Amino acid sequence: MKQLEDALKRQLNEDQAITYPDFDEMWTHIEQAESDSSWLQAGRASAIPRRPRSWSKIAAVVSLSVLVAAAPVYAAIHYDWGNLLRSNEGIQAALDQNLGQHLGQSITKDGVTLTLQTAIVDENRTVILYSLDVGKHRETDFWNVKGMTLKGTNSSYKEGEYNYEQWDEENQRYNGYFESDWTPGQDTAKIILTADAIDLKTVQSKELPLNPASPEVQSFNIGREGMRKIDVQPLVQNKDKLLLLGEVTFDDPLAKAWVYPQIAAYNGTTMVKELPGGTFGEPGDHGEYKLKHFLKADEITPGQTRFKLQYWKQERSIPGPWSFELELSKKQMESGTIIKKLDVPVEPGDTSNTIEKMVITPTQIRLSIRYKGNGAQEQMPYKKSFLLVDGRTLKSGFYYGYSTEDPNLITIRFERPAGLLVDEGTPITFVGKYKVTIHTEDKAPTLLKNISTEKQTLIRDVGGYPVEWTYYMQGKDLYIETGSDDPHFGGINQTNMGGKYNDPLGKPVTTNFREDGNNKAIDVYKNFKGTEASVYMYFYTTDDPDKETRVQLQP
Repeated sequence: MKQLEDALKRQLNEDQAITYPDFDEMWTHIEQAESDSSWLQAGRASAIPRRPRSWSKIAAVVSLSVLVAAAPVYAAIHYDWGNLLRSNEGIQAALDQNLGQHLGQSITKDGVTLTLQTAIVDENRTVILYSLDVGKHRETDFWNVKGMTLKGTNSSYKEGEYNYEQWDEENQRYNGYFESDWTPGQDTAKIILTADAIDLKTVQSKELPLNPASPEVQSFNIGREGMRKIDVQPLVQNKDKLLLLGEVTFDDPLAKAWVYPQIAAYNGTTMVKELPGGTFGEPGDHGEYKLKHFLKADEITPGQTRFKLQYWKQERSIPGPWSFELELSKKQMESGTIIKKLDVPVEPGDTSNTIEKMVITPTQIRLSIRYKGNGAQEQMPYKKSFLLVDGRTLKSGFYYGYSTEDPNLITIRFERPAGLLVDEGTPITFVGKYKVTIHTEDKAPTLLKNISTEKQTLIRDVGGYPVEWTYYMQGKDLYIETGSDDPHFGGINQTNMGGKYNDPLGKPVTTNFREDGNNKAIDVYKNFKGTEASVYMYFYTTDDPDKETRVQLQP
């Protein structure tokens, strides 16, 4: 996870667009896809009982301004988007072929102009490219369009929508990208694109006199941007990693929508590079904003390494109405669209995962995969996806796309590069790699004896793998660390005491994703009393990085 300063620098000067997600939606998807706990990419019907989360979305009420509807106009659209479309090859390829619907609608408010330039609409998605002119621009500024969404006359489409902006130094403007899973049911549809506000933010920081050598929870007052305080607990994991657990308490809950606090470590003026696995934005049980950072322990020196809380400060917000009436059409893309029903298993003998449909458009190829049942062990086992299309290899850019209407259906998306010709006779093969298998058969408890503040370790066989269990008291809380030196052991998802889903749950401290190669996990039991505990696993996973499956989709 990148620090805010790095993110801002890339946003302003380099070639990578940074998006800040809707964290409520983000955590919903993570729960669906990962069956254990935490960030950044990915609904979860799993063996773990779902705890309802009530972190409501924060959005302003926007009145819709009436504009003259733009009829579909097709023309050669020559507009320099810089590197905005670097990760969206299919959209760039469509523009290169002069595919696209010219929009040319603008709204100016308080000296800021939002202009819709081009729409790309096909059977898979709706993309709108826009520009944002803000006048004088400082190097530390970051402007963004907030709450952009499509709305129909009788309903709204929220699923699969996101937008981001990138500063274009040469042309002194922001280039913007909006995408929605919604597409017209007919050739054309009248739709309203609306945004809640346009915001200006800058990066700010506050020194944290954190002692990384102390495992105690350390509290620091903030008193800025609606943040009251931050509690930070340093934990050394496996002797080589320092884990910083943070919880930010807000006086103003609305500030969560833009502050995005993170912790950065500095040796002198050099920022300590963060290790993978960190997260931010998880909602706490009482509305806290939780974050986790992993650092190399040998790069942190007590008394010398400085810590900072870095966050966005909202300098200005221009509320709506930012609203455009559009008539969008996918007719232009129909000649290059192929929809094929498949119903083939992901691998021979797999009765749970079926490739149900393939949709090929001029910008993208999507596979719909259905998994049967509600058990976590029945979810798609292959975590890396590729398509072989007439000798070319396409890698999926967004692995899991869950439907809220059909939670057992996922989509895997492949951008279609320029020059790739596809018809119904083109050879297409799906390749799944890195198989992760979920095991629920181990119902035996692990007995932890003589629990105290001293770290104790035992080795227990789990599915034929030696798993190390380390347990200790920290204040009033019991911590349990699990992991194995065998990389084929994927990890234990979550523990409980009693073997039933309504028994006390170990609260995950770390965040592991399947196929990330990290099988280390930490659970905490708050306010634990006693000196012994029988700990059960919900499930564990095994990893087979070299395993692959191939499914011929056509001809």
